[in-house]
Amino acid sequence: MFNALKRFLGRDDGAVTVDWVIVTAAVVGIVIAALPAFRGEVTEVSDATGARLDEYSQNLDY
Repeated sequence: MFNALKRFLGRDDGAVTVDWVIVTAAVVGIVIAALPAFRGEVTEVSDATGARLDEYSQNLDY
């Protein structure tokens, strides 16, 4: 029993998975924290894009 526990604790196959989960969670947290800083600029760009597409679709000759 002790040898099986020793082998289990000595294996580090799952450590890489844990590292990736932590890194991914950190990146997601940083992106969520940064969203309010870019909200105004993103809204302006999307509004300008929508206006341009409306202008383009009104000038189409069908």
